[in-house]
Amino acid sequence: MTDKPVIRILTGAGISKESGIPTFRDSGGYWQQYRIEEVASPEAWRSNPQMVLDFYNLRRRKLKEVRPNAAHQALAELEKYFDTYIITQNVDDLHERAGSQNVLHLHGALKKVRSEKNPSLIYSWEDDLHLGDLAEDGAQLRPHIVWFGEPVPAITEASRLTRQADIYIIVGTSMQVYPAAGLVYELKPGAKVYYIDPHPSGISLNNPLEIIPETAVKGVPPLVEKLIATYVG
Repeated sequence: MTDKPVIRILTGAGISKESGIPTFRDSGGYWQQYRIEEVASPEAWRSNPQMVLDFYNLRRRKLKEVRPNAAHQALAELEKYFDTYIITQNVDDLHERAGSQNVLHLHGALKKVRSEKNPSLIYSWEDDLHLGDLAEDGAQLRPHIVWFGEPVPAITEASRLTRQADIYIIVGTSMQVYPAAGLVYELKPGAKVYYIDPHPSGISLNNPLEIIPETAVKGVPPLVEKLIATYVG
């Protein structure tokens, strides 16, 4: 038995892809069907809110058809034994549905909406969102998503969590989307990094780095078993 490490996890689209949620970058991904500026920007919301709502309504419906996979479930298992927190770039709720309690969504959440005038007026939302659906301040409700060109309010908390890590696990992300990709450079000296991705990007770190070139479903469960065996027994 050794002292248990603080574990922080950064997840991206690759972990949800294996549950059947298309990514943005892969062939057949969302951006193959839509132009970013038409559905995921403040300008799009101002010029054609109906198209934006249609896009996110489609994604919200799709979310009802998918389930957490073995990688989501394995990461939830870590929370039983370690001080664990997931920082996710994903807007789905698969981590929560797998059992994870400590999840920070950097880019918002599909199953939430908010006032277009007051970002603090946030509501849970399961079904389609329509023009005419209003917040309590009388403003139109919009998807609770960080669009391209908007600030990422949760990045401050993500940075704080990252600096606490003894072990940092990166799963299913290209490490090309900022500011999320820059979090790894805030790790304290000596923090161990595991990077699980079938096509890992080249990252240069002073921290110890182990690259596991596997999909999330293949790479995460063995790593979780190893960590539990090493620190819990």
